[in-house]
Amino acid sequence: MARKLVGKITHYFPNVGVAVIALEKGLKVGELIEIEKGSDLVKQEVESMQVEHKPLDKAKKGMEVGLKVEQPVKTGALVYVV
Repeated sequence: MARKLVGKITHYFPNVGVAVIALEKGLKVGELIEIEKGSDLVKQEVESMQVEHKPLDKAKKGMEVGLKVEQPVKTGALVYVV
């Protein structure tokens, strides 16, 4: 299955391990994502998302969501569903 671009990292907060993703497509908890910038690649399941500190199970195109990430990521990295 081909991976699909869903958004881009706009911020990363290293003290809490959270990335902010500007979504170009919808995203759901449980989906497998890849975050890629240059040779850096982070692959993980979406375990939780938040908007304004409120948890949600799915987010729509155009939203900016906070996502707990397992490894540091870079601003500008692309986010794909695989």
